[in-house]
Amino acid sequence: MRIAVLKERANGETRVSATPETVKKFIALGATVAVEAGAGGTASIADADYAAAGAEVVKDAAKGADIVLGVQGPDSKALKGANAGAWIVAGLDPFGQRARVDEYAKAGFEALAMEFMPRITRAQSMDILSSQSNLAGYKAVIEAANLYGRAFPMMMTAAGTVSAAKCFVMGVGVAGLQAIATARRLGAQVSATDVRSATKEQIQSLGAKPIFVESVAGIEGEGAGGYATEMSEEYQKAQAELVSGHIAKQDIVITTALIPGRPAPRLISDTQIASMKPGSVIFDLAVAQGGNVEGSKADEVVERHGVKIFGYSNTPAKLPADASALFARNLYNFLSAFWDKEAGRPVLDEEIGNAVRLTQGGKVVNERLLG
Repeated sequence: MRIAVLKERANGETRVSATPETVKKFIALGATVAVEAGAGGTASIADADYAAAGAEVVKDAAKGADIVLGVQGPDSKALKGANAGAWIVAGLDPFGQRARVDEYAKAGFEALAMEFMPRITRAQSMDILSSQSNLAGYKAVIEAANLYGRAFPMMMTAAGTVSAAKCFVMGVGVAGLQAIATARRLGAQVSATDVRSATKEQIQSLGAKPIFVESVAGIEGEGAGGYATEMSEEYQKAQAELVSGHIAKQDIVITTALIPGRPAPRLISDTQIASMKPGSVIFDLAVAQGGNVEGSKADEVVERHGVKIFGYSNTPAKLPADASALFARNLYNFLSAFWDKEAGRPVLDEEIGNAVRLTQGGKVVNERLLG
């Protein structure tokens, strides 16, 4: 069993899909690991570190590979020489890169999309969305603090008192919870909201104030697997009214709302931006999927009505060392959980295998892409 670790080719991608730690573990399972030269450079991992862990550092890592690991889906050129039926294990962006998925099928590869990992207890350690979102939520607050022209915590000095910043987090998934925790650690007064009523206790447990629509009953906003679903028109109207009043008082707003396979929902309008104080900051974590904030542009600070709006197209890539370490462990946890010693390779079960498998036998087989 030969596992290939490729150098990422997407613009701005600084992460790598394996670390010396996970290379050692794969070798302990009985696999051979080939790492493309320079693969870990942007994540502060030298080729020599991979070699010391037992990997072969080569130019054509995919040659003869049975499993190809990546952070983002590799193109056909990067996969040249991989064995027929080889697994491609990465974040494959199946909805946004459907043509590439079709190419995998045509080439006979078995593509496994890690972002389709079901949110069940035994798969938590394999969930790349959670591990990367956790870091993204942290980074969003740090970047917002950097753009904000004032201090976060209340400071009592001989020259007078500096008031604490008010931070509002919209969307309380993994990224939102980490954003709340980070903003609290920095000393801000934090409030948060979500379409899922079950998150109210989570918000309170972190010491933040929950902001929820109470007048619209029976709207949970939670779909299969714990993902947020689109809000009803009635809820959207009520939520907009509540947020409009609250957002005008905020110094920092972090938006995190994403719905898998769909454009990011619009949470903040230009009118709401105009109601905020000059010097306020909005960080849009969903900017790469169309944005939660009207007028936001990926990797560009946009100023509207005196408010700075910003968001990265790839936020986890701004923390490449930690993001790579967590991503690599997710991939190892996934493959090792199904490793069959007799077969000398992983053998997937139906529950997780059918969820993540996009292509097999020359065809696209995932129901989420066929519906």
